[in-house]
Amino acid sequence: MDVLPVDQIREAIQPTEAQRAALDDLAGAWIAAAQMIRASCPTQAAFTAQGRLAVMQQRIGVMMQAALAVQPPLVKFYDLLEDEQEARLNALAEDRRKMFAANGAAEAPAQQCGAAQPAALQWPADEIETRLRLNDMQRAALKALENANARAVDIMISDCQPDAVTLPARLDAVNGRLAAMQQAVYLVSAALEGFYATLSDEQKAQFEAIGQKRTT
Repeated sequence: MDVLPVDQIREAIQPTEAQRAALDDLAGAWIAAAQMIRASCPTQAAFTAQGRLAVMQQRIGVMMQAALAVQPPLVKFYDLLEDEQEARLNALAEDRRKMFAANGAAEAPAQQCGAAQPAALQWPADEIETRLRLNDMQRAALKALENANARAVDIMISDCQPDAVTLPARLDAVNGRLAAMQQAVYLVSAALEGFYATLSDEQKAQFEAIGQKRTT
C-alpha cells in the first residue's frame, strides 16, 4: 500500500479547513491500513502448496479489511471537494500511477488484469503426472485441479476494472479484485485438497518438491 502523498494533495487542491480535517482523517486511516497489511506478513515461509494457498487467503482477507477501513474517510473527503479540486486530485493520482509504472513498481491488485496468475495458482500438470506416476483416480483429481485453476483465472480476469479514474472508484476496483482473488484461491484450495487426499506420502513429497523448485 503506497504512502498517501498528503503534502502533494494539499498543494494540488488547496483545501479548506473542513477538507484539511477530512484529509487528515484519511491519512490516519491510510497509515493504520498499511500497518495492518505489514503486520499480516508471514514470519516463516510456507513449504507446502496448501500452506502457500492458506497464506494467500489470509493476506487477501487482511487487504480487504484494510481497503474497507480506508473507504469511509476517502469517500467523506472526496464528497467535500469541488469539481476542479476533484479533477486536480485525479490528475495527481494518474501522474503517480504513471510514475510507478515507469519505475517498474507493482500496481495495486485492481490494475493487474493483464498479469499472469500467481505462481501458487499454476500447476505443471505434465511434470506432476510424470514424476508422481499417477493412477487413473489421481489423474482425474489432477484434472479437477487444473479445471479449478482455469476457472480461478477466469474469475480474476473477468472481475478486473482497469479503467477506474477517481480514487473512490479505484478503491472499489481494488475491493472487487481482492474479492475475486479470494474466491479464486478458495476454489483452487478445495480442488487441491481433493487431489492431495489421493496421494501417497512419497507422492506428496514429490509434489511438494516440484512446488518448492518453482517458488525459489
